[in-house]
Amino acid sequence: MFGESFVLLSASADAGFLAKLNDPAGLNLGDIIVTVLFFSILMILLKKFAWGPLMGVMDQRAELIATEIEAAEKSRLASEQLLEEQRALLKEARENAQSIVDNAKKQGEAQREELVVAARAEVNRMKESAAIEIAMEKEKAVAAVREEFVSLSILAASKVLGKEISEEDNRALIEETIVKAGEGR
Repeated sequence: MFGESFVLLSASADAGFLAKLNDPAGLNLGDIIVTVLFFSILMILLKKFAWGPLMGVMDQRAELIATEIEAAEKSRLASEQLLEEQRALLKEARENAQSIVDNAKKQGEAQREELVVAARAEVNRMKESAAIEIAMEKEKAVAAVREEFVSLSILAASKVLGKEISEEDNRALIEETIVKAGEGR
């Protein structure tokens, strides 16, 4: 449409006008006007068909970059949050590990104390058992000495008396003597 009006404009211009424009002095004013006119047409066409889509692509690219920057920022924030969570979990795990170690130490101490108490109780039981056994052996020894003493006394008495008395009478007599000797102490 614009090209047709230019052709019509050129046809309607008279020859004298164009001749005046082509000055022999060196300035070709007609060429300048045509060049400016074509340049203006080219600029209008570029604006309509090239600059519009180019600017649209540039706007889309700017939006894409802005979106990517925003996504990167969100990702960075999420990474920082995750890092903080991991640090908190690590700290909690360390505290739990320390707690487990402390509990193990306390349990070890408690078991050691239980073992010491059990060992002392066993030693005391063994001492009591030994004391009872010693007392029983002592009584057995005393009874054996008495028995031996009774036998020797009976033998000595029968020799002294020169007669034989029954063993039961001798035993009763000796035991009575021992009891009296025991009371005399």
